Amino acid sequence: MLNKFVTLSFIASLSIFLAACDKSDIEEAKKVTVSNEVKQVTSTNTSNTQRRWYSTAQVLRGKKVFKDNCAVCHGERAQGLVKDWQKPLPDGKYPAPPLNGTAHAWHHSKDLLLRTVNNGGIALGGTMPPFKDKLTQAEKEAVIAYVSSLWPDNIYDTWAKRNPPK
Repeated sequence: MLNKFVTLSFIASLSIFLAACDKSDIEEAKKVTVSNEVKQVTSTNTSNTQRRWYSTAQVLRGKKVFKDNCAVCHGERAQGLVKDWQKPLPDGKYPAPPLNGTAHAWHHSKDLLLRTVNNGGIALGGTMPPFKDKLTQAEKEAVIAYVSSLWPDNIYDTWAKRNPPK
């Protein structure tokens, strides 16, 4: 029962960027920025996106959406902000867990992760607000792509075996 409550609490918690340049300088800066972001992302776990469900573009988009909406509670790299995410805070609510493969997100299907993003976790004892009306469907999927890209290959492979493509 406690394990189920912890799981539900996690699911609930699952639930939180030249003015002086001319146009050619701005376009070049954008190219360099995108190029550097692609290098950074592909140097982590998305270098082989062919074997994962998402594209590099989704990961890049998800990284920005995550930073703007989720990092305040889950950490800049989805590492979590507390030592023990399974221990309730003084207010009795569970803290936002890490989403980088070190906690529990990878135990859940993409559909369940999307449902958590949509509905938040307040009703289940967490503090995550619902994002159903705040983010587009593409943004929600991009956030899940970004989070999934942080999972080591062995974690992703285990997740993929549990959640084969439909």
